[in-house]
Amino acid sequence: MTLEPGVEDLIRREMHERRASFKEVVNDALRRGLQASVPATPFETPTFDLGVPRVDLDRALALAGALEGEERQRRMVLGR
Repeated sequence: MTLEPGVEDLIRREMHERRASFKEVVNDALRRGLQASVPATPFETPTFDLGVPRVDLDRALALAGALEGEERQRRMVLGR
């Protein structure tokens, strides 16, 4: 394992303060870091009722495709 100089300094400082071995300090730091990254509860995205759509969403992909085709054709005419 290769440590960045700043990380090595932190580990050596911790070793000195705790009078612990390199192995103990690194294992404790990894354990704390990995446990902290596990969320206590699953993340949930809030949802909101947006009401009745004002456009026909069944035709949204067809409309998007038509608009993209028109834009592509316009760019070809302009030479872009």
